Amino acid sequence: MTAVRGTGQAGPERHRVVLTGLGVVSSIGLGAKEFLQGLREGRSGARPISVFDTEGFAHANGCEITDFDPRDWISTLDVEQLGRAAQFSAAAARMALEDSGLELTELRARRGLISIGTTDGESYDLDQMVESELADGTGMFDPMAARRVPAGRLSVAIAQELGLTDVEALTIPTACSAGNYAIGYGFDAVSSGEAEFAFCGGADAMCRKTFTGFYRLGTIAPDRCQPFDVDRKGILTGEGAGVLVLERLDSALERGATIYAEVLGYGLNCDAHHQVAPDRDSVAELMRLALDNAGVKPHEVDLISAHGTGTKANDITEAGAIRQVFGDTPPRTVSMKSMLGHSMGAASALGAIGCALAIQNRFIPPTINHVTTDPECDVDCVPNEAVEADLRIVQNNGLAFGGNNAAVLLGRYDAIKEAS
Repeated sequence: MTAVRGTGQAGPERHRVVLTGLGVVSSIGLGAKEFLQGLREGRSGARPISVFDTEGFAHANGCEITDFDPRDWISTLDVEQLGRAAQFSAAAARMALEDSGLELTELRARRGLISIGTTDGESYDLDQMVESELADGTGMFDPMAARRVPAGRLSVAIAQELGLTDVEALTIPTACSAGNYAIGYGFDAVSSGEAEFAFCGGADAMCRKTFTGFYRLGTIAPDRCQPFDVDRKGILTGEGAGVLVLERLDSALERGATIYAEVLGYGLNCDAHHQVAPDRDSVAELMRLALDNAGVKPHEVDLISAHGTGTKANDITEAGAIRQVFGDTPPRTVSMKSMLGHSMGAASALGAIGCALAIQNRFIPPTINHVTTDPECDVDCVPNEAVEADLRIVQNNGLAFGGNNAAVLLGRYDAIKEAS
């Protein structure tokens, strides 16, 4: 057994956990390779929303996925029985499995975990049902749509698609930090030995309900997302899924797997401060908890993938919390939401995948649409163009309504150092 880097607390020896498979459904690319290319190019997923009727809104851009055919990846399940978010989730899991090189017949004989985070579950189908009810009454509900609605299907669909029966399959509804929550849950299960592998991440589909909520709050940007920019005007809603395969380091080494990164630790907290307004001290405490859990000192972190929504309140609060923890010269701090939009429960899962790809490929993704950094943010957000960088430890932040916060620390697995 290989001991995990971590808390320093007394207790049983734990396994080290690594990422060996990545599955991506996003507005800037499908699959890890296309997603990597999108991050390197600083590709924007922004376009006019077509997945629901936007009549009556002064502006309605979003980061919608338009080139996705679930049948390209989903082969066991009937895709018509799955909601849009479950299609994203199951497809991303199939991608992650293929990317990992794991054999399904072997996985089916082992104890595993599936944890998927979400904000909205299948609210796209709920939108259609409400529209039907208003027009024709409840007697005209589409029964298939009603069966698609339960959020638990986001994780169960993965188990069914892959034929995994000896698994715990759960959906974590902690909104925009849910992907990181799911990764933390998987990390604990694999590092403790409760599971031999885990499929972890997040999934959400765009829906009128969530777009309207953010629009009414005045936080939807007219055309583009500009995190940390002095003229930022808010978020763009997005959609997609990110699924990561976690397994023990010794298992990955034994089968000669590609190791994207090591999961070093994570932190969770809930500030119970305000339903939508972030709290700087609580966000700072979250990052300290994650650093302590991972056994990492602030000066060892090379990059922060920020929650970085592009709203006035979030960016100033998060940047202030970062400086509270990391001092006057914090690590470079980027927002992938400038490219992806805010994909809700998928956001921090896609962020973690972006971090793993950045570590493996030694570069920093840019914060696009950037003109002038807000003096109240004062971070190096790597504006507009990716830069080469030798990254060893990266922090991925996820902050959510209700004060549900989660941060994950990933590190580069160094085989040479390990051998010595």
